[in-house]
Amino acid sequence: MSLPLLADRPTTQNERVPRYFVASDETPPVYRPDDPTGIDNIIRAAYRQIFSEHLMLESYRQKALESQLRNGAISVKEFVRGLGKSEVYRDLVMVPNDNYRFIEVTFQRFLGRPTYSQQERIKYSIIVATKGLDGFIDAVVDSEEYNAAFGDDVVPYQRRRLSEKPANLVTPRYGARWRDVSGVKRSTREVVRTYRLTRPPKAGDPENFLNMARMLNPKPAARQNISVFDLKIPDMTTNRR
Repeated sequence: MSLPLLADRPTTQNERVPRYFVASDETPPVYRPDDPTGIDNIIRAAYRQIFSEHLMLESYRQKALESQLRNGAISVKEFVRGLGKSEVYRDLVMVPNDNYRFIEVTFQRFLGRPTYSQQERIKYSIIVATKGLDGFIDAVVDSEEYNAAFGDDVVPYQRRRLSEKPANLVTPRYGARWRDVSGVKRSTREVVRTYRLTRPPKAGDPENFLNMARMLNPKPAARQNISVFDLKIPDMTTNRR
């Protein structure tokens, strides 16, 4: 018996109202089957969105799904669903990440937005734990939000950007935990940033003053030997008439 889907509420009113949108040069194009640019652009856009691969590898391609889409046997929505259930998506996204991060990345790829709250991540982590990858992808693709935003014929795209970076930079494929476990070398700036995010300094902590002193990097004053014969004593006497 599978557990029922938990109910969750948006954390802010911004999540309850339609988004105010102004098109710009960074607005992703909307790909449809009747697009004059052709079905090839739809397939490339779906791979780029779901797999986050700008240079598509031949080993990543799902040729059976491509053939069904070209012949009109499946819709764009079903093509996207198939990419999410593929072994490639499992190996690229699901295996290297824990359930919470996997849900965050999947929401960015399939719904075009980050998760709203920890409650939403817990809600869908139960589906991942009980129904696996296929059940989780079905829950996302068959949701009312996906159908309202993309329907059957539109490739998902990034709808809500909370920062200036696109989703594949804000939420890259591998998180810091995977890089630490696998032994991938990180830059000093990234290590310091991770430390600050995971262990924020506390007010009054003596370590804060030690770190501040290290940042000052004081240099000792150079010692100078002065002889008394080198001293110039000004004449303080006054001329008396």
